[in-house]
Amino acid sequence: MRQHEIDGGGRAAGSGARRAVFSPVDNRARVDTVVRRIGDAIELGLLADGEQLPGESELAGQLGVSTVTLREALMALRQQGLVTTRRGRGGGSFVSLPEVPADDRLRARLRGWSTDELRDLGDHWAALSGAAARLAAQRTEPDDLHQLHRTADELVQVGETAARSRLYGRFHVELAAAAQSARLTREQVALQSEVGALLCLVLGSGEYREEVADRHRCLLRAVQDGAHETAGTLAERCVRESAARLVAVRLTL
Repeated sequence: MRQHEIDGGGRAAGSGARRAVFSPVDNRARVDTVVRRIGDAIELGLLADGEQLPGESELAGQLGVSTVTLREALMALRQQGLVTTRRGRGGGSFVSLPEVPADDRLRARLRGWSTDELRDLGDHWAALSGAAARLAAQRTEPDDLHQLHRTADELVQVGETAARSRLYGRFHVELAAAAQSARLTREQVALQSEVGALLCLVLGSGEYREEVADRHRCLLRAVQDGAHETAGTLAERCVRESAARLVAVRLTL
């Protein structure tokens, strides 16, 4: 009997993924951890552009940090251009989605990776997504997958390459959330912050976008059917192919 996720819901980026963003942080280097956690979520699109963050006391409580620590983290996020603060009535801290780097800057960033590092990244990504898919197939019910279906559908419809890369990354974060594993979800968010923007270099092709969309649909069917080994294999193949395409682009630079 597969377990049904108790907390339903449906915010734009998936309730499970959002809960992982706002779960308590590690005791070590708490300011840096808060900055990385919220910054990664913003860059991935788990937190929407213009969205108001919870109030300081509420957010500090959710993250398990002091308000002093939270204020330092918000200051750092403002300096990075990821958060803006408005004073007065209706004020607070708001998400500011960064612009995706231009193609030449992305290629320059990709040059910072060796082909061995990219292959290692692909192995790590495949391990995370494969494990998440297997667990999701064992633990979820069809009603838990609505957000994943919406994200998969949006990937087909969206035309902007930057939006495609965010949706692709978000799909794999939401898959980890469907596995009901906060740790896997946080790991996937962190990984997407490394690779997410680079996927713009391979998702510009309409043909490859359709291929990815088909793989996501097949993966969702396997998860919905409870076919955990098939789901895991499909997830691994999907991300390995993307990593291989990044390697191919790297070899041309």
